[in-house]
Amino acid sequence: MAASGGNMRNSLGLLLLRVMVGWIFLSEGIQKFLYPAALGAGRFHRIGIPLARFAGPFVGVVEIVCGALLILGLATGVAVTALLIDIAVAIFKTKVPLLRHGFWGAMHHARTDFCMFFGLIAIALLGAGGLSFGGRRG
Repeated sequence: MAASGGNMRNSLGLLLLRVMVGWIFLSEGIQKFLYPAALGAGRFHRIGIPLARFAGPFVGVVEIVCGALLILGLATGVAVTALLIDIAVAIFKTKVPLLRHGFWGAMHHARTDFCMFFGLIAIALLGAGGLSFGGRRG
């Protein structure tokens, strides 16, 4: 019984982590279509992403699909891999340049991105958990 309770707590913790990380990516992906000039292709162009008119919508779709997969606990390995690439590029292109204005200011602006990055690493290491459609490892 104790092991079962522990497994349930672990599964619930992984579910909450997947929902948190997945929801942020899902909502950010949707916003790339709702506000393309500010958050989608327009922003990608301003920060120097090549082929911004293609990359903005492409990244939006990746974030929507992979965010939903994380929430459901389906194909979590594929979703995590795609989103790790996504967030690594985001950190490199939008947060690393802020270091020239000071470390703590950059850390302030990068806090959500770092949480997303390490949340994805945790999901990759721990799997989807028992409360998922994909099972333990996803």
